[in-house]
Amino acid sequence: MAGLSRIRYGRAFVLLLTGAYFLVPLACAVAFSIGAGTPGRSIGFGAYTGVLGAGGFTDSLTLTLKLAAATIALVLALLVPALVTVRLAAPRLRTLVEIVCMLPLVVPAVALVAGISAVLRWGPDHFAGTPVFQALAALQDQNFPFVLVLAYTLMALPLAYRTLDAGIAAIDLRMLVEAARACRAPWPRTLLQVVLPNLRGALLNTAFLTLALVLGEYTVAAILGYQPFAVWILAISGSQAQMSVAVSVMGLLVTWVLLLVVATAGRAHHPKETS
Repeated sequence: MAGLSRIRYGRAFVLLLTGAYFLVPLACAVAFSIGAGTPGRSIGFGAYTGVLGAGGFTDSLTLTLKLAAATIALVLALLVPALVTVRLAAPRLRTLVEIVCMLPLVVPAVALVAGISAVLRWGPDHFAGTPVFQALAALQDQNFPFVLVLAYTLMALPLAYRTLDAGIAAIDLRMLVEAARACRAPWPRTLLQVVLPNLRGALLNTAFLTLALVLGEYTVAAILGYQPFAVWILAISGSQAQMSVAVSVMGLLVTWVLLLVVATAGRAHHPKETS
């Protein structure tokens, strides 16, 4: 009994220490954003109520959400068919696919954006007046810079691969596909109506991780000269420090809420998968 009590106290201490590690900085950020403890300023929530009317907030957030939606779609469109094909038809290629997907982990974001910048500068000099030049110009459109989608897709591949691969490993993919094919279901219908519903939890987790990456990514967008949400937060920090902290706190809370929603959705669907 004494040993069990020590284990319980040890767990409580670890949980308390972990909670303090996350909550104390958050509490300090909230206190700063409302003016608590700041000499010459009264406590108020103007930094929060004025977020929606701040210049550039709507445009930067809209751009970021568009980039996130496109990145999620591209990541899933690339990885889901590839991983299903590797599992069913080419298991020997699994190691190669894993290595390719893990490569972005060893390439710093600064090196990645340096390479992208070099290509974007080199292209116009060699392909002026050709469709390639027009394609490069379209990739850098200020309204929707697809070049960021490509960069974010590369950066999201390691996490997305691990999440989807674990989800596929948790189901009997071969049996599901063979049953669908026995019912004369074509491959597109098999993938959309049989495989994807059983990967719901993995797909939601992948989408959430990709969204979190796009929301918080700063280096690539800033160096390439675009202003999505993370860049906008830093841009206003000099003139409106309290508002930038308030936006960061709100973004963190929204991320936590989304994480809880994804976890709840995954648990709610689990009995259906195992029944």
